[in-house]
Amino acid sequence: MPESKKPQNQINIDLPEEIAEGTYSNLAIISHSNSEFVMDFIRMMPNVPKAKVKSRIVMTPQHAKRLLRALSDNVNKFEKQFGPISEPEQPPFPPMNFNTPTAQA
Repeated sequence: MPESKKPQNQINIDLPEEIAEGTYSNLAIISHSNSEFVMDFIRMMPNVPKAKVKSRIVMTPQHAKRLLRALSDNVNKFEKQFGPISEPEQPPFPPMNFNTPTAQA
């Protein structure tokens, strides 16, 4: 497409291969100040007492609000297609053992 014919608001986004794989997280901790939101995405493993932050995302309050709307919209679309997402009652802190037996060597 010639440069003169491209839409004005088009953004070219590069997704590097190592990022495209994604990072699994089963816990998120969100904090904020008056100028930013900080989201730490953590992976907890069974019978491992120490969890690691796998990714930290920092954004402005305005971007956090847009993310909230986009995530809400996507959850609604998901539930319309696949049915309600069940939410089992959660204890105050995530379980550290995942109800699995202790590993032995």
